[in-house]
Amino acid sequence: MHIEGEKICLRAVEPEDISWMYRWENDSSIWAVSGTIAPFSCHQLQRFLEEQQFDLQQTRQQRLMIQTRDDGRVVGALDLFELDLLHRRAGIGILIADPEDREQGYAKDAVQAIVRYAHEVLGLHQLWCNVGAENRASRALFAGCGFEECGVKRQWLRTAQGWQDEILLQKIL
Repeated sequence: MHIEGEKICLRAVEPEDISWMYRWENDSSIWAVSGTIAPFSCHQLQRFLEEQQFDLQQTRQQRLMIQTRDDGRVVGALDLFELDLLHRRAGIGILIADPEDREQGYAKDAVQAIVRYAHEVLGLHQLWCNVGAENRASRALFAGCGFEECGVKRQWLRTAQGWQDEILLQKIL
């Protein structure tokens, strides 16, 4: 399965992607945005990959790899999670892993592609995400894709600098 954008395609996770996922999931510099507090083993990631073979309705989550269309490089991942088919919504999270791949339009293209997929294929009514108040790049990304800030969780995130608010954003499809 491929979901096409102008610069990227979103594709299902393949066994060879475990090395990417191992690197990203064990990078403690991004744990604050992923909610991770402990390293992942290759075995755990292999089990995650095996679970991805089940129906989206059963797992309630889907990880897609972000691959550039021009040279086929994997630059990140996009997750749909907490899929709620009754209320037709899902959470969205995105990672562009390497700083040199950021600000290249990959994230915006990936979010726009998943919005189309969520609406046209999954029949979702809305997508939502949570972003740290100090994460200006992510707030700008989602705002630029039509997500609206609709709530604040006060002192929700514990960071090295102290407590930080978390912003809830939604996009009605």
